[in-house]
Amino acid sequence: MTAGPVLTAEFRFYGDLGDFLPASDRQRPRRYRFRGSPSVKDAIEAQHVPHTEVEVVVANGVPVGFGYHLGHGDRVAVYPPFRRLDLPPDACVRPRPLDPPAFLLDVHLGKLARLLRLLGLDAAYDPALDDPAIARTAEAEGRVVLTRDRRLLHRKRVVHGYCVRSDDPETQAGEVLDRYGLRGRLRPFSRCLACNGMLRDVPKTEVVHCLEPKTRRYYHQFRRCDRCGRVFWRGSHAPRLDALVGRVAGPAGKANRGG
Repeated sequence: MTAGPVLTAEFRFYGDLGDFLPASDRQRPRRYRFRGSPSVKDAIEAQHVPHTEVEVVVANGVPVGFGYHLGHGDRVAVYPPFRRLDLPPDACVRPRPLDPPAFLLDVHLGKLARLLRLLGLDAAYDPALDDPAIARTAEAEGRVVLTRDRRLLHRKRVVHGYCVRSDDPETQAGEVLDRYGLRGRLRPFSRCLACNGMLRDVPKTEVVHCLEPKTRRYYHQFRRCDRCGRVFWRGSHAPRLDALVGRVAGPAGKANRGG
């Protein structure tokens, strides 16, 4: 009797659930292969994550219980318990956001999205998303909505959000860092500016075929995006980007002078 075909689902474990995964699989989607229709609880624990460490499971954009049966092509996001303020439970109007938070920016904040990614923050951005889609995505993925449109933050599905005050991207980034206590917790140059994927060190031999002649000759250390495949290196633009990171990620208020 055959055990059935091998099926696959995509899992992403957030926050400190990554402690139970290999370093190479943290903060990125991972493919899970299975047969039949196991419960999502069994699938999570098969990947060495104790079910007691899990508070929220979202399958294909919909929150599910541990009894949900996994199907081929499912996309599953797994979240740890949310951290709360030291207050009585009934004093909190909503759970705390992920730590560190993951952001979702509206169509008007593309420059801020790239800057947050430069700092190593999870900053999703898709100019094709309208307000209802932003609200649905933020709810499904546990993201903090960043916008200058207060009406968007009035939507019931938006649990966490921040109305950005400034219209200057550097000042906006400083606002976000201060609001969520992220100074000193950044990993600059760890994310792709184009797609938000994580960058991984890659041997030159693996990317030499896609390099321009001068780049191939003068540079030897490279990183590649695990999502879109773009290749990065510290070229002539590096000092400018270093200075930008220093201005934005420095002491609170440094990027906010003048208002």
